Amino acid sequence: MSQYYFFILTIFGFFLYFVVTDSSAAAFVDLIAKLGRFHYEKTKWWMLHNPRNPIVKWMMWRRALRIAKELEDELKR
Repeated sequence: MSQYYFFILTIFGFFLYFVVTDSSAAAFVDLIAKLGRFHYEKTKWWMLHNPRNPIVKWMMWRRALRIAKELEDELKR
């Protein structure tokens, strides 16, 4: 088991060495991190706003019902 950890730490060490010594490698790692964050945000937005999602349908229905009640109250006045 310790050989496995040594192997993983060696690979991580080489990776860290290239990031520290080469600015283009550091920029690449930064871009990959930004790309991952972008995909996470895109997926999160889609999950929260997808009309096929039943929870989103319920939230849209509740919002429409609230707006309809507000308009009805305004029309009665």
